[in-house]
Amino acid sequence: MLEILGRSSSINVRKVLWLCAEIEQPCRQEQWGTGFRSTNTPEFLALNPNGLVPVIRDGPFVLWESNTICRYLASKHGRDDLLPREVGSRAIVEQWMDWQATELNDAWRYAFMRLVRKSPKHGDPLAIADSIEQWNRHMTMLDAQLRHTGAYVASTTFTLADIGIGLATHRWFATPMDRPALPAVETYYERLSDRAAFRAFARNGPP
Repeated sequence: MLEILGRSSSINVRKVLWLCAEIEQPCRQEQWGTGFRSTNTPEFLALNPNGLVPVIRDGPFVLWESNTICRYLASKHGRDDLLPREVGSRAIVEQWMDWQATELNDAWRYAFMRLVRKSPKHGDPLAIADSIEQWNRHMTMLDAQLRHTGAYVASTTFTLADIGIGLATHRWFATPMDRPALPAVETYYERLSDRAAFRAFARNGPP
């Protein structure tokens, strides 16, 4: 059985849990990270030298980085609907996955750490305001993309790109801050909410 190492509150762990539910992959989760078993131990660092979650063990095979794990599982299960085989379509999915992991994450990080995590290291009002502004700017970009496709991030159908960005969209709605009205993002959020796995691992969970 696939083993997932990482705490349930982690947005990156929830990517993997959500995907496993979508593809009906049996898994066993071990809680590692803040509030649970420390990832700064020789045991865990032997699996991921970064000391970050999630990590999966698929038999003897060990893998880390949440987007890479999602690609691996979709490919292993032959889910071309989630990660297309055609090179152009696949590149678009991966483009938006990478955008979520870099551009979007960098935008929200400071504001989220202060407004939700209450981090004392993230108390600069100007930095918070700038982070909110950049976060909203990136979500406006997402709104434009959703208006272009008419349904999901990369195309008219659900793909791996929607897992990371769907969780990030939940985070955007759940964080106490001012945000613009983005009708396509709001419709997208409700569309994702029709999926049982999204309700289980995103909308009903922490931001």
